[in-house]
Amino acid sequence: MKKFLLVCVAFAAVTLFSNSASAQVKIGYFDEQTVLSWFPGIAKIDTLLNSYRLDSLQEEYKYNVADFQRRDSIFKKDSATMPAKARELATRELLQLRYKLVNWQEYSQQMESQKLEELLYPFKAKIFEAMQAVIAEHKYTIVLKAEAVSQYSQPNILDNISIRVAKKLNLTMPKEYEDAWKAAIGGGVTPPKPAAKPAGKG
Repeated sequence: MKKFLLVCVAFAAVTLFSNSASAQVKIGYFDEQTVLSWFPGIAKIDTLLNSYRLDSLQEEYKYNVADFQRRDSIFKKDSATMPAKARELATRELLQLRYKLVNWQEYSQQMESQKLEELLYPFKAKIFEAMQAVIAEHKYTIVLKAEAVSQYSQPNILDNISIRVAKKLNLTMPKEYEDAWKAAIGGGVTPPKPAAKPAGKG
């Protein structure tokens, strides 16, 4: 899936938001993590990730430790009588396995990150499709990451693409977002407070 095309030019956000009409540029802002947090069942990802950590990574670590000990024992016993090529190959394999064990924390973090992306993919695919539709329907020419928007710029909440995407996906938003959206439609533009990060991102 293609990554979202998000322009992160924070210093330009104030000017662009205030002059979007005259410049014939329509600007929206978007926060993927906020939308993810509104999906029902997203909290289950923590449980799934923990199961992966215990049932897969921990078991893989135990297997690798046992495999290293077995190979090392055989090597110490037989290396003197091994042909040079076989000894070289066995040495290389031992070093690679040792390196993996020594750097296990980094390896496991990478694997957890990949697993998390795998678990989030179905949600992100839906978000991406809905976001593309929102951008096309409302003719947005620039989409900023929400964090790139200055807190002093007071962007219009109606340009909050996160909310538009959530509505297109029929997601239930926190009351403060619903209230702020209704107020904006009625003339107010008070933005809600940021939502908590979704499960699996802590």
